[in-house]
Amino acid sequence: MYDSLPSLHTTISGRRVPVPPRVCDEVIALVARQKNVPIRLLIHKSRNRKAVARARQLAMYLSHVVLGRSLMEIGEAFGRDRTTVSHACGVIEDMRDDPRFDDEVSGLERQIEARQAEAEALDHAA
Repeated sequence: MYDSLPSLHTTISGRRVPVPPRVCDEVIALVARQKNVPIRLLIHKSRNRKAVARARQLAMYLSHVVLGRSLMEIGEAFGRDRTTVSHACGVIEDMRDDPRFDDEVSGLERQIEARQAEAEALDHAA
């Protein structure tokens, strides 16, 4: 049901090389899979039904809290204003009072942190 983010490449000196992913792409893809929501709806400019909006808010929250991205960077990645990102973070933080939801969010945070650690290890090995 979820679609994938496009693989971006550019040509440098006649060679095709990958372009680094956008700021929040991995978080968007992870939340899309977890919540079974198409990526295109998470980054779509229009408002969506509650389940899609919550998934988008969760992805914004994780991008801010785990990745440490600014509200402005996240807003640009999602096609939203920084105040919308701030609101999303507040909504998700309030929802974390529910232990089941908090466990779900904690699991996503661990997955993102593990991927970051893997990427750093590969960078140091190179």
